[in-house]
Amino acid sequence: MNKNRVRIFAFVIMPNHYHTVWRINENLEKSDFQRDSMKFTGQTILRDLKSYHKEIHNSMYVGAKDRKYQFWERNPLSVPLYSQKVVEQKINYIHGNPVKPKWNLAAEPQDYKYSSAGFYYTGKDEFGFLENYMEVLNER
Repeated sequence: MNKNRVRIFAFVIMPNHYHTVWRINENLEKSDFQRDSMKFTGQTILRDLKSYHKEIHNSMYVGAKDRKYQFWERNPLSVPLYSQKVVEQKINYIHGNPVKPKWNLAAEPQDYKYSSAGFYYTGKDEFGFLENYMEVLNER
């Protein structure tokens, strides 16, 4: 994503959903960013599925008037993060997701590859787009 549009502080990609903690540029509407993000990621994932996982790709067919396939749910949940305490609670929650018994994807949050937990554990941004939320909170 273009850094002028959004700043990403944390994320986790789970087998059937993902979570992000982000802040959009003041000149951008939340609904516009969500629409564009969902469109870009959905199309990218559908192309991959079409090439490498045809059966899963075919299961995404909806045949609607405005689209043939649908990857994401139409109404993503967005929760305003109005304080440092709430930001930290959400980040801890999403980083803890992969280690929950329901998923059992990693022994420790920082061990899960598809998460920003390692960034907060080591300080290294292996993805090239993360920002530490504390640095942004201190900008004010």
